[in-house]
Amino acid sequence: MAGIIAYGAYVPYHRLKRSEIAAVLGEGGGKGTRAVASYDEDATSMGVEAARTALRGAPGVAPERILFATANPPYLDKTNAAVIHAALDLPSSALALDFGGAVRSGVGALLAAGDARVPTLAVLSDVRTGLPGGSDEKDGGDAAAAFLFGGNSDVPLLAELIAIGATTDEFLERWRTPGAAAARVWEERFGEHVYGPLVDTAFADALKQAGLSPGDVDHLVVSGLAARAVKKFAGSAGVRAEALADDLTASIGNSGTAQAGVLLAAALDRAEPNQTIALVVLADGATVLVFRTTEALAGRRSTPTVAAQIAGGNDGLRYASFLNWRGILPKEPPRRPDPDAPAAPPSHRTERYKYAFVGNRCEQCGAVHLPPVRVCVKCGAVDRMSDVPMADATGSVATFTVDRLAFTPSPPMVAAVINFAEGGRFRCQLTDVDHENLAIGDRVEMTFRRMLTAGSGVHNYFWKARPVRGAQGQEA
Repeated sequence: MAGIIAYGAYVPYHRLKRSEIAAVLGEGGGKGTRAVASYDEDATSMGVEAARTALRGAPGVAPERILFATANPPYLDKTNAAVIHAALDLPSSALALDFGGAVRSGVGALLAAGDARVPTLAVLSDVRTGLPGGSDEKDGGDAAAAFLFGGNSDVPLLAELIAIGATTDEFLERWRTPGAAAARVWEERFGEHVYGPLVDTAFADALKQAGLSPGDVDHLVVSGLAARAVKKFAGSAGVRAEALADDLTASIGNSGTAQAGVLLAAALDRAEPNQTIALVVLADGATVLVFRTTEALAGRRSTPTVAAQIAGGNDGLRYASFLNWRGILPKEPPRRPDPDAPAAPPSHRTERYKYAFVGNRCEQCGAVHLPPVRVCVKCGAVDRMSDVPMADATGSVATFTVDRLAFTPSPPMVAAVINFAEGGRFRCQLTDVDHENLAIGDRVEMTFRRMLTAGSGVHNYFWKARPVRGAQGQEA
């Protein structure tokens, strides 16, 4: 029996008001906001955050496979899922694979995870960027979602996958050649015309397999980058009005590969036990996945919810900063030497610390060390250490400095010394923080980020701290 045993979503903290675009360019824009990955985030780092949230919902279950889907991979040739594997501190026996290049790859990851006989984590993530003033820039969004499918796990399912319907057709509706900065789109009416019969057939087939009629669907989730086709099907599917889910484009935008996952996570956030969720994805055809929720869902929903993350965003991002973060409007960097790329051998030797943020604790005096050491700095004990995972640790700001000269794509850099509640002290950068309102004692949590990308194209991933916030984005 295929099904989801845990799930999680990640919506970045920053929002860009669409009116900001029109204010600068004199055109484009519109109402609402779009979610924006920070300068130190990419599809991989957001995938790590979504995966961490999902795995917290199934303690004790370690995925034996990771399937990472994105249309905007940070690396080519190299497996991006391997970074997620390392950040989650999974054993080397766990297989990590990329599903990439197209929006439909997200559905492929979900279906492959559902078919697996071992616990498998499907991670869907995307950073959507278009040319200034274009529809992809305005309507796009950045986000990630992760779903742990149970395989033969003893953990009760939250939602059982009961039916799958699919159609495929080759037609030139949206494309992007390797290395191109933005996608190209054919006239939208063409996509609407072609998608119509494809999605109607897939939806009818899936409902027939499940023994349902459109009126039996409790939550209809429709995703896809062909906005006209999505809207037309949503209005003609025959479901009850209250069953049609918000596609969230007004608040966070369309996150491409990740949109289906984020919308499915949002549906699971609000669904009741024994309800049906129909997930419809329009991309190079149509795919329909029908889930039935279980009694276990009521007690094991993901935290934070998608709605809480949307409410907690900050819409103060300026359009110029957005363009700078995307590399479209480069600014002169601080007049300091560029940082060196991380070297492969030491990165591999310190993999558990660098990627999974695992320190160690002295077995004699209890002192926690970050990075891990052989000799205790407190009592001097030698080689009497045990591993301490610190990625989920919380702490408080002991002291901090605002550095306006240090190298960072988004100055000023805020560096802090963190005292962890679990023990230990760590010096690191802060991110997603308002430095003018930062104070000693503020609570922080750890987040996986891309520190920089060196001139050689090497991404340096590591951990930063960010403020612990409530549902409305205020520091807790």
